[in-house]
Amino acid sequence: MTLILFAAPALWPEYRDTLPAALTEAGIEATLVTEADPSQVDYIVYAPASPLQDFTPYSRTKAVLNLWAGVEKIVGNPTLTQPLCRMVDPGLTEGMVEWVTGHTLRHHLGMDRHIVNPGHIWDPTCPPLARERPVTILGMGALGSACAEALRALNFPVTGWSRTEKPGQLHGDHGLRRALSTAQILVTLLPKTPETENLLNADRLDLLPQGAVILNPGRGALIDDDALLAALDRGHIGHATLDVFRVEPLPRDHPFWTHPKVTVTPHIAADTRAITAARVIAENIRRGEAGEPFLHQVDRARGY
Repeated sequence: MTLILFAAPALWPEYRDTLPAALTEAGIEATLVTEADPSQVDYIVYAPASPLQDFTPYSRTKAVLNLWAGVEKIVGNPTLTQPLCRMVDPGLTEGMVEWVTGHTLRHHLGMDRHIVNPGHIWDPTCPPLARERPVTILGMGALGSACAEALRALNFPVTGWSRTEKPGQLHGDHGLRRALSTAQILVTLLPKTPETENLLNADRLDLLPQGAVILNPGRGALIDDDALLAALDRGHIGHATLDVFRVEPLPRDHPFWTHPKVTVTPHIAADTRAITAARVIAENIRRGEAGEPFLHQVDRARGY
């Protein structure tokens, strides 16, 4: 069996040994390469930034296994007829939980005013308890659910909203309005699809409580940039901590860099870890060879 890795050259050392080891652990004999005759390739391990865009020659390939959680750069490719699986990696999930929890606590506790205090102002104001700070998470997939569990363990009341109906979660436009109306801290963990682009427009930002904080480690296109800047300028939104952007790296002249109520983090909220991702890839290959359903297979109609 032949697996080919299409990714930045810097990733090859990370997967050269870890992926074969995971395959061996799963009882699979396979060769991992970076070059091969397309007609002989059984599985493609794929990073959307790689040069491969025409999947037509890979007629034998049983699945394309994406290395990242996001698939918006590949899902619409008309030459991709093979099953496409996104990455749901335990290491990536842990990283996202840590970023979301850390920045939620940062804003909840008001840490910025103590860490950056050039006027040496003595302000003994204590924050409320976590149970008094409602958090809303938009997107209750694997990442959103894990973040919600961690925040609830700290006593934050968490409201979850999903695009589709799920037990115990709000959904639909009416549910979105309810979810936003109580969100003192809003976390966006939705994928980029035609339905979610500019989901947080001017009207929906106005539904948030006065002074609400937005954390966006999901996708840059979820928020209308101009509407967000306007809401920050008039004080309706208290702060936005943003990890993802429409253009990355974020252009040096973008107003987010210098806005006093915006924190920019350079797309570091979560990353795919080779040691854990390799096991996910190996399990999907095992499933493919056994004729079982793939894990995390993308629904082309929904775009995710």
